[in-house]
Amino acid sequence: MMKMRLKSKIHRARVTNTSIDYEGSISIDKSLLKKANIDEYDQVQVVNLTNGNRFWSYAIEGTTGEICINGAAAHLSDIDDLVIIMTYGIYETNNIGPPTALHLDENNKIIDS
Repeated sequence: MMKMRLKSKIHRARVTNTSIDYEGSISIDKSLLKKANIDEYDQVQVVNLTNGNRFWSYAIEGTTGEICINGAAAHLSDIDDLVIIMTYGIYETNNIGPPTALHLDENNKIIDS
């Protein structure tokens, strides 16, 4: 049997910018994408801890420390909002391991756990 479950998440990322005049997506620090096992153009769910908004988008590579909400979703977040960025995968039930989870500080640096 196949199951959809959390593949990875970036927890408590701080929004550094918003850009309404962009086609769409969320720009995420390239190194965070790699460490979180998120590929460019992967579908992501973004949950805004500051205001409760939730939306789906896709990830693109950003600059160091960047978390930028682009396009129409920029109306759903403000600079300095805290968000959780999640990806999901479909897995065989006998091949399920724990998701990759990154916890960030206020500067979007990974907190050692």
